[in-house]
Amino acid sequence: MSRVIGVISIKGGVGKTTTAVNLATVLANDFNKKVLLVDANYYAPNLNFHLGILDPINTLNDVFQDKIKIFDAVYKHNLNFHFIASSLISRQIDPMKLRNQIKTIRSFYEVIILDSSPSLNDEMLSVMLSSDELLVVTTPDYSTLSTTLKAVRVAKQKGIPINGLILNKVRKNKCELSLNDIEKATGIHVLGILPDEEKTIEAQHSLTPITQYLPNSEMSIEYKHIAAALIHEKYNDPRFFSNIKSFFSRKIDKHEINREVFRQKIKRD
Repeated sequence: MSRVIGVISIKGGVGKTTTAVNLATVLANDFNKKVLLVDANYYAPNLNFHLGILDPINTLNDVFQDKIKIFDAVYKHNLNFHFIASSLISRQIDPMKLRNQIKTIRSFYEVIILDSSPSLNDEMLSVMLSSDELLVVTTPDYSTLSTTLKAVRVAKQKGIPINGLILNKVRKNKCELSLNDIEKATGIHVLGILPDEEKTIEAQHSLTPITQYLPNSEMSIEYKHIAAALIHEKYNDPRFFSNIKSFFSRKIDKHEINREVFRQKIKRD
């Protein structure tokens, strides 16, 4: 069965689109899944810029206006996944339109990832209503946590399951909120902790996902662990020194335990 995963946040700059792109890349290339990535940020689309498509011809906007069928808006990326770009929409969109279109196309894919708007509006509502499950991207600071709480609350009100939180831009300094603080405040488990790596900017400049630009970086390996958990598989870190460190360490990080619990839950369901 196909799965539709919405990637959301209610604050710009936390890495939501970067996360969506890298998860799609990993699922397609490291786990051989048939993946569709959709830009559901209708009023300020930017997924196509991450993918190096500056002026897409057919977009989700054209689909909503009944100019084309949704299949005509699908592009094949050279990183082995398909994607649908958006173009600027100046009018209000019926939140149900995306859900109806995803129903039409979902049987052709194993995983569909929806990149939402970073605002609590009809765009995000359309992603929530179109998704089977959600991932919430946040950063470990108080201002972002307050917006994350809003996203979690709305998702719970709509009855959309939240797979977990992804903490991005983590520097491990004393000013950051801890994993335990964030889980306690939101009531949602953290599935991944992404370090604040400078090379991410280089990857974005080269229009290449970090998981392809530096496949063995800490961030790339963490994306692969997250992706594996989402499809109830395991990812084995290929790095020699990382495996040696794990062998001699008895400590298992909380987010790693969360991933294993989530993986087992999916298997039972």
